[in-house]
Amino acid sequence: MSSSTGQLFRITTFGESHGGGVGVVVDGCPPLLELSEADVQPDLDRRRPGQSRLVTQRDETDQVEILSGVYEGRTIGSPIALLVRNKDQNSGAYDHLKDVYRPSHADWTTEAKYGIRAVAGGGRASARETIGRVAAAAVARKLLRERCGIEVLAWVDQVHTLTADVDSGTVTLEQVEADPTRCPDPAAAAVITAAIEQARRDGDSLGGAVTCVARGVPAGWGEPVFDKLEADLAKAMMSLPATKGFEVGSGFSSIAMTGTEHNDPFVIGEDGAPHTTSNRSGGIQGGISNGEDVLVRVAFKPTATINSAQQTVTRDGQEVSLEATGRHDPCVLPRAVPLVEAGMLLVLADHYLRQEAVRAASGR
Repeated sequence: MSSSTGQLFRITTFGESHGGGVGVVVDGCPPLLELSEADVQPDLDRRRPGQSRLVTQRDETDQVEILSGVYEGRTIGSPIALLVRNKDQNSGAYDHLKDVYRPSHADWTTEAKYGIRAVAGGGRASARETIGRVAAAAVARKLLRERCGIEVLAWVDQVHTLTADVDSGTVTLEQVEADPTRCPDPAAAAVITAAIEQARRDGDSLGGAVTCVARGVPAGWGEPVFDKLEADLAKAMMSLPATKGFEVGSGFSSIAMTGTEHNDPFVIGEDGAPHTTSNRSGGIQGGISNGEDVLVRVAFKPTATINSAQQTVTRDGQEVSLEATGRHDPCVLPRAVPLVEAGMLLVLADHYLRQEAVRAASGR
């Protein structure tokens, strides 16, 4: 099972949804970075369950512990182990699923691959695995902010057919966090809230999209041809639970444009470097950052677990009707925001270190 990602800023996540705990080992973080649990906890608080009526009510505080890699408040260059202990497991709630494959879950495919699966909570297929990514990304966030001045921010821009009007260049964290939907458009947030609550009452679920911007990324990051910046971002985002689509900049809308409509003209900026007057490239050209905001969008499917009857089969081949019970998100989008930020942060931290290695090797 693949649980590691990154080249120089490399992480390995571990743990199951209903095991003793979940976490991550971060390898490659430079030494002398000031780091404490207080730097990591805010991002985990944004990801945790039970934070509003719109998400699962599993009662987890998700308190992080730093087990290694930090001495007297600073990183020492060795692996950083971060652990979050599970507190509110209710494995018995999954007993009725032991011999049943949930529609659109990883139950059948996991058994087909490994011959066994963790029934309670879905094991590694659970979104609880992402705690490790978010914790590691908090380390990456501090590294990128202090060494490069980079800011990464994501928000919900669509739920079902409801879309938001958000300026990616000016939206702030305070605006995103002002509403439980994490949609910074107040009018859209109100109708999105109503839609999610109605889906819960109907025993159904909704999907949507999260947009993420990285501001301050310098030109030159990315490793063509196989580790292009957008290629690594696509892998990071599409490995998140429930993702079904990824785009950079104009994305799929670019197919309806001509070249003259889509190309980003260059001018010389106040810093004397080339800059574009538009950003349909999403800050990446030829797989390398061009100095503009890196802008991506990630699509999430409706939550697979719903409280309505669905047709499925058992392990012994019997066709049955399944109506799931338990604590589940009627819409993953509000809690997906810190996950998308984590994907962006982890990739950028890795490419920052890779670019520093290139510069050092070339004497630049």
